[in-house]
Amino acid sequence: MTNENNAIKYKDIFKFWYPLAATWLMMSVENPYLASFIARLPEPKYNLAAFGVAFSFALIFEAPIIMIMSASTALVSNRDAFYKLRRFIYTLNSAVTVIFLIGLIPPVFYYITETLINLPHEVARLTHGSLLLLLPWPAAIGYRRFYQGILIRNNLTNRVAYGTIVRLSSMSITAVILYLLKFPGAYVGGAALSFGVTGEAIASRIMARVPVKKLKSEPITDTPTENPLTYTFITRFYYPLALMSMIYLGVQPLMTFFVGKSRMALESLAVIPVVNGLVFVFRSLGLSYMEAVVALIGKHKANYIPLRNFAYMLFVFVVGGLSLIAFTPLAAVWFRDISGLSVELSNFAYFPTQIMTLMPGFVAFLCFQRGVVVNSRKTSPITWTTIIEAGTLVAVLFISITFFDFVGAVGIACAYVAGSFAANIYLLPHQLRAVRS
Repeated sequence: MTNENNAIKYKDIFKFWYPLAATWLMMSVENPYLASFIARLPEPKYNLAAFGVAFSFALIFEAPIIMIMSASTALVSNRDAFYKLRRFIYTLNSAVTVIFLIGLIPPVFYYITETLINLPHEVARLTHGSLLLLLPWPAAIGYRRFYQGILIRNNLTNRVAYGTIVRLSSMSITAVILYLLKFPGAYVGGAALSFGVTGEAIASRIMARVPVKKLKSEPITDTPTENPLTYTFITRFYYPLALMSMIYLGVQPLMTFFVGKSRMALESLAVIPVVNGLVFVFRSLGLSYMEAVVALIGKHKANYIPLRNFAYMLFVFVVGGLSLIAFTPLAAVWFRDISGLSVELSNFAYFPTQIMTLMPGFVAFLCFQRGVVVNSRKTSPITWTTIIEAGTLVAVLFISITFFDFVGAVGIACAYVAGSFAANIYLLPHQLRAVRS
């Protein structure tokens, strides 16, 4: 099947994209999978809440390096680019790890979690232990995403999926061992995630050895003439992408703060990671599409129309898939039988999930638009898009809880949907300008 201009075929888009989608899909089951262990260990309500908070904090420290894969896909075209971007990433990884460690100093940590966020002491204590186990997480992610970008650029997307299989295997072995040893649930989750991503990082480096060897042996002949790949250029290209993640993920503790002061706060904190885990299964299919767009859109955006149409189809698929669970008895199967929630917490999770059914579709189209903009190497609109998204998210959550007394989980579901919709609207004209340029 081809588009009107005989550009790339839809089946070729699918073949390139589906290993990336499989990778994100496998990652999307991590939280629900680990939550199912935590829910079956002692004190599940406290441990689920602590693991959800710990994961939110870990994402903040991951934020500066999470877009490395997009940068690597777009920029690593020769030996000089490989070495310069690798040095850039090593420096960034080191800085993030040091900041993470400072945040774990007990007086600093407990001031943030108990005084500012108002977490119960038991939840804060479990969160601290989980985060100590997550200390290797950000640097390992930066390392493996750099090499995954090289794999994507060299049309080796299937190897990215293989790396994720290693990650899930390592994570599962760790979780089972600690579960059998009756470790606190929040610690099981933190340790499993760390071992999993470390295993994936090692596997990604091994699988990228052939394209890396090729890059190292090439002469420096492919550096862009208009934007040479200097450290200044890398910084200017990358910081809007990093800022995008930092802004979006940085609002997570603020959202936890509002939820902590909402009606039915503990129940909300307990079910939010489980609901987000289900929604992320469908969001992941859209999140995986950005790198495919960057790699496939071609010179002069020749493949824009088929890639856009594929994004439309993806929108329908992910919204329909989540709706099929959220509005049917399958919701009980997911929350009770698979996730291990009690009847009380399962019933509490249904309505927020139903509110969020549109979110995966908005994310899919937003990632398509981001891919078009990143391919143009003009990344500043990405930052403003995230400011709009995060600002809308926080405003909706604040208003719904402060003025309308929403249950925390319901308020956060409304905020997520509103934020992703606003981001799509803002980025649309920038994406269209990138196509015309």
